[in-house]
Amino acid sequence: MRLFRSGFAAFLVWLLLLGLFALLQPWWTLPAHWDPRAPLSLQDPITPVTRWKMQRLESAPQQCLALLESAADEELQHLPLEDYTPVAGCPLSNVVRVERTGVRFNAPFTLTCPVAVSWLMFEQQRLQSLALQHLGSPITRIEHFGTFACRNIYHRENARRSEHASAAAFDVAAFTTRSGVQVSVLKDWDNGKAANKSLFLREAHDAACDYFGTVLGPEYNAPHANHFHFDNRNFGYCR
Repeated sequence: MRLFRSGFAAFLVWLLLLGLFALLQPWWTLPAHWDPRAPLSLQDPITPVTRWKMQRLESAPQQCLALLESAADEELQHLPLEDYTPVAGCPLSNVVRVERTGVRFNAPFTLTCPVAVSWLMFEQQRLQSLALQHLGSPITRIEHFGTFACRNIYHRENARRSEHASAAAFDVAAFTTRSGVQVSVLKDWDNGKAANKSLFLREAHDAACDYFGTVLGPEYNAPHANHFHFDNRNFGYCR
């Protein structure tokens, strides 16, 4: 469990020091994934600067869509959507329809472009390697509970709008590998008889915290006992 694993204020201080160093050392060239001026790439390893670039996609829809377009066909099949309002009070903007990524899903889904970028990077850089390590085979199918629901958090009347109300959250419930191994968040988070499945889920949960602003799982509360919730609302809220 990691809560606010990288504070935004600490990141700003780090960025300032990095900028001062660059000014004092004009001969020094930053690697692209450490350079705040360089565009984000789906292949960039995660650094504090990468996380900041991912946050900036919220206000740069064309840049975000171009980033998705850079993915190979086998990595992503998607359709950019015009802004629209499927349910009164819950307009959607900067969203894409995802048919599949490097894995197949139980159903296509609509998701904001920045969260789709976070998912792609997480899937390609960490999820599949963890599956190979703990399950012996790559993930080929994922069961999800959807992305869009026009509601407040926990359906409470006086609460703020859920990230699901803008299709900016993704709920993942289960994974299936190429070899047929099935892993369920509900059944395998604490599976003493299949420790490899439990370890895969726990390490995948922690790894996702590097790619999403908010990651919630079974140890957060009862409503999340059966799925992982991913969104980019915060800057490292991991429970």
